Amino acid sequence: VQLVESGGGLVQAGESLRLSCAASGRTFYNYAMAWFRQAPGKEREFVAAISWSGSSTDYADSVKGRFTIARDSAKNTVYLQMNSLKPEDTAVYYCAATSLPQTIQSNDYKYWGQGTQVTVSS
Repeated sequence: VQLVESGGGLVQAGESLRLSCAASGRTFYNYAMAWFRQAPGKEREFVAAISWSGSSTDYADSVKGRFTIARDSAKNTVYLQMNSLKPEDTAVYYCAATSLPQTIQSNDYKYWGQGTQVTVSS
C-alpha cells in the first residue's frame, strides 16, 4: 500500500483544515487507517483511527470533538477534518494503514505516508 497525504498548510488558531490520504496498491478496504502526528522534539502520537468498514472510529482525547476521520472506499481515500485548530496541533501529520483490526498503536501500522505539515499560528 502506498499512501500520499495532502492538505496541510499554515492557518490561524480557530480555523479549519482537511487532510487527505490517497491510497494505492493493495485493496484499500481491507485496511484500517489512522492519522498520527509528530511535533518537533516530541514523540509521534496517535490522532484518529477508522476501521476498514468505516463503522468504528477512535480519537485521541486532545482532538475529540474537533477532528473527524472518515474514509471513501470508492476513492481509496481517508480524510481528517480538523476544526477549531490550536497552536498545539502544529505537527507533521502522517497517514498509516494496517491489516490488523483498528488500533491506536503506531507499531501496529505497517504502511506510512511521507507526512504533511500543519502549522497553526496564534
